[in-house]
Amino acid sequence: MTAWLEVSSICKSFPGVRALHEVDLAVSEGEVVALLGENGAGKSTLMKILAGVQPADSGEVKVEEEVVEISSVQESLDHGIALIHQELNLATNLTVGANIFLGREPKTGGLIDERAISERSREFLDKVGLDVSPDTLVGDLTIGKQQLVEIAKALSVDAKILIMDEPTSSLSSRETERLFEVVKDLRDRGVGIVYISHRLAEVVELADRVVVLRDGENAGSLGKDEIEHDRMVSLMVGRELSQFYAHNPQSPGDVVMTVNSVRTPVHPEHEVNFTLRAGEIVGLAGLVGAGRTELLETLFGVAPALGGHVEVCGKSVAFQNPREAIAAGVALVPEDRKQQGLIIDMAVGDNLSLAALKRDQKNGFLNFRAEKEISVEMTEKMRIKTPSDRQIVRFLSGGNQQKVVLGKWLAMRPKVLLLDEPTRGIDIGAKQEIYSLMEELAESGVAILFVSSEMEEILGMSDRALVMHEGRITGELSREELGEEAVMHLATGRESSKVA
Repeated sequence: MTAWLEVSSICKSFPGVRALHEVDLAVSEGEVVALLGENGAGKSTLMKILAGVQPADSGEVKVEEEVVEISSVQESLDHGIALIHQELNLATNLTVGANIFLGREPKTGGLIDERAISERSREFLDKVGLDVSPDTLVGDLTIGKQQLVEIAKALSVDAKILIMDEPTSSLSSRETERLFEVVKDLRDRGVGIVYISHRLAEVVELADRVVVLRDGENAGSLGKDEIEHDRMVSLMVGRELSQFYAHNPQSPGDVVMTVNSVRTPVHPEHEVNFTLRAGEIVGLAGLVGAGRTELLETLFGVAPALGGHVEVCGKSVAFQNPREAIAAGVALVPEDRKQQGLIIDMAVGDNLSLAALKRDQKNGFLNFRAEKEISVEMTEKMRIKTPSDRQIVRFLSGGNQQKVVLGKWLAMRPKVLLLDEPTRGIDIGAKQEIYSLMEELAESGVAILFVSSEMEEILGMSDRALVMHEGRITGELSREELGEEAVMHLATGRESSKVA
């Protein structure tokens, strides 16, 4: 099969970092090629080069066997290459049709032809199976439907190669299934797809071929019949992972947090009750919209509870803001690390010491020596890959950004650590490092409550699991009782007789 897009010997370096070295990639019409690799392996850099966002230092790109220059996004689109970013690039205040034809609006008599936009948009919405009016505001659509609008937009420029970067990271199970149908339909109609994902089950289902990058170089590839979990993991990390989950259950210690009849602002009609013990890892499972994130935010004082009370180490607390929670030894690693966990344009060291600023003040002034000590200690302990602690966090990989968030809170030596989707959007190697860190913290006596939408993570890392449905805890499962069927039984609203 002749490659429609062929990349040869691509190299790219940034100050202090070699991002890509002699990388090759080929994609044919009607082929789904999964591009895998740990965060920092060079996937995003390669995709930005193909999309015209940044130039390569050297190497060659061929489209239909002809060498082409791609120096802008428009040139990439002209060659039939479209990139759908992980963070969607839509104008939410405009209609679906206006987004599809943004910058390319059909005109009549010098004025934008709204009727033509609406009529032509329907053609591309039909191709992705999205049954919404072109006049609908994008901001009124779910993330899953916005994802389909992005694909429709790409098809409207006659894209032959569609690059999809973590397309399911923010989608529900139903939206993910719909996206899979669209991907398979596009493949059947001859569109070549580069599919980037850390969810290997998706790759097994969708990919015709796998290409793996490691440390900016080609690490290997797998044909359709060779694609399976362990082989992909081995190529990505350069070693066999004999035990992916590091968890070794411990005997729990004393109760460090008691939650009694707590009602959250989002689900005020339901009371939540449970306890956390020192040294145990408790999973918080449930479907999208179950209220897990809202519960963690209430426990951390982001949204104060409407009723009930919480005890930390035997002391009754009523957190009105995160400062009070931090002072009591409670820390929260939020789901959205870029918006809520980091100051993205500050240095690694500044982010690591941020939570401890008030604690380490000397006579009301910043203690720069203490800041530096935290920065050095946590960069080393968390194994953060960065040229220095003065590197801007924005330029770190997703996995290393997550380590900075965790390091910031570990510097506070918390008694209770709340983790909201701690491994979302990070690669498989970084995931294992996070799991190992959770294990170390539990062994040191920290009580961990973590939210995860990945069933394997709940089953693999939990000493026990609490399951939520529509704002209430429907049951508790011990490690011996944990199983996918048992979790889903509770997650769909069928309560057990045993509730934490």
